[in-house]
Amino acid sequence: MAVVFLWKATAFAQPIPNFDLPLLDRAGTLSLADVKGKVVYLDFWASWCGPCAVSLPELEKLRRRFHPQGFEVVAINLDNSQEDARRFLRDKQISYPILFDRQQRTPEQFGVAGMPTAFLLDRQGRLRETHTGFKPGDTEKLTKMIQQLLQEEGS
Repeated sequence: MAVVFLWKATAFAQPIPNFDLPLLDRAGTLSLADVKGKVVYLDFWASWCGPCAVSLPELEKLRRRFHPQGFEVVAINLDNSQEDARRFLRDKQISYPILFDRQQRTPEQFGVAGMPTAFLLDRQGRLRETHTGFKPGDTEKLTKMIQQLLQEEGS
């Protein structure tokens, strides 16, 4: 299966759908409201997704670099079983929140078309970019977008 790659600037007039999903690696839940006021990279991924194996560690590096400035990565796993997701993550050192969507409602709410698909939100929770697929060069582009959003007044 070919993976589509796309960066797309987006002006979303509608509010971003909220969610409240269980954390995969610890007790509790997380909602989009919990990260309000931060620049958020909302990442949909699955263990069977080849580009996801590339993106998750790259997102961890970006989170470590920009978290003190108000950046957060929130990853939503779309596997059928939590064990598949946990097995995939075993050898990866990921500190950002990973959620598990057992009912798989969020991909439909967000219009996820491929794996991975991500949404970059500004501090006001507005959708600024969408991204489908992931390759090594994407980190540089994403870094610039994150820096720009972190520097925006009122963003």
